[in-house]
Amino acid sequence: MIELNKEKKRIKRLGAGNFILVLFLILCVVSIYYAYTSLIVNDIKWMSFTFTAIGIILSLAAVFWIGIYLVYRNSVQLGIKWRAIGAIFGMIPIAHLITLGIILKICIGEYYFEKKKIRLNEARLDSKICATKYPILMVHGVFFRDFRYLNYWGRIPGQLELNGAKIFYGNQQSAESVESCGQELAERIKEICAKTGCDKVNIIAHSKGGLDSRYALTIGNTAEHVASLTTINTPHRGCEFADYLLSKIGTSQQQAVAKGYNSILHKLGDHQPDFLAAVYDLTASSCAAFNKKCKNVEGVLYQSYGSKMNVARGGRFPLNFSTHLVKYFDGSNDGLVGEKSFPWGENYKMLTVKGNRGISHGDMIDLNRENLPEFDVREFYVQLVADLKNKGY
Repeated sequence: MIELNKEKKRIKRLGAGNFILVLFLILCVVSIYYAYTSLIVNDIKWMSFTFTAIGIILSLAAVFWIGIYLVYRNSVQLGIKWRAIGAIFGMIPIAHLITLGIILKICIGEYYFEKKKIRLNEARLDSKICATKYPILMVHGVFFRDFRYLNYWGRIPGQLELNGAKIFYGNQQSAESVESCGQELAERIKEICAKTGCDKVNIIAHSKGGLDSRYALTIGNTAEHVASLTTINTPHRGCEFADYLLSKIGTSQQQAVAKGYNSILHKLGDHQPDFLAAVYDLTASSCAAFNKKCKNVEGVLYQSYGSKMNVARGGRFPLNFSTHLVKYFDGSNDGLVGEKSFPWGENYKMLTVKGNRGISHGDMIDLNRENLPEFDVREFYVQLVADLKNKGY
């Protein structure tokens, strides 16, 4: 409830900023009309006009800066890109009005989108549709960690908790082998069960996190503590383009790249990062061997989801570049993983939208905090967890 109230206040301030900037544009038109009629039609004296004009310009500046502060301070959808563009073109005549129009379009769209979500959440607040029998364990993918102030899952956990879910995180290393990360997850699962008093957890895992979770469940001997495993865009059959790249890059070059990455990842919290182990475990050949030894466990619900980019240019950097490379080896993909690699378990669903945008690997975890026109990622997870609840998990 506290988070919902905070969101309502943020959206209210964003709406106020939008209103003030629209008012600014209207006042600009009125001021231009006043200047025309004063100088051309009424032939007002220059001295009187000058003092009036200075007062109008100062007033308009005050209105503009109040409005732009409110939208910059409270908008999520503007991101760094449009904030930077606004700052760069803000002092260039004509360009600044065009840029302001685009910023307003983005912020007004965000205002109405989030207002609708707030009304939806308020209407079902008492229902706790995500209050599953077992807590939710969210498992991140490769080269990312679970940070308190930079959540791997974006706005998704907050939306789930608002609707009654109890959320925990995997906290495994960002760059290590599936075996090592799987062992860490196995311990994490037991720790959560002991802490909550629940016998089991529901795992939702993204990308390599799905392989780590399967290892923890089967080889890590935690099957009795797992009710369900839902994998999101996980390369269960690996990435053939990774096999190709590694075959073309010499050992010395691989070691040099790995050394740099391992140094950075160690500073970010990995106690024993192994960049190459993580990468090699995502190849098609490694996953084929993994799938032979890591079989599904009876009594656990396995389900999976995947997504794809419709057009490469529709995605965010760097996935708009990698989509072409992956497509050559793995076919239709999400920018990193081919469509044929996603399916695992009893239920599988492929997600996409109309038009050029598509749904990327990063979109599936709300990486860019972006409201996509035809895919509400937060609501997707709410309905996913609500379905787990309805199934008794």
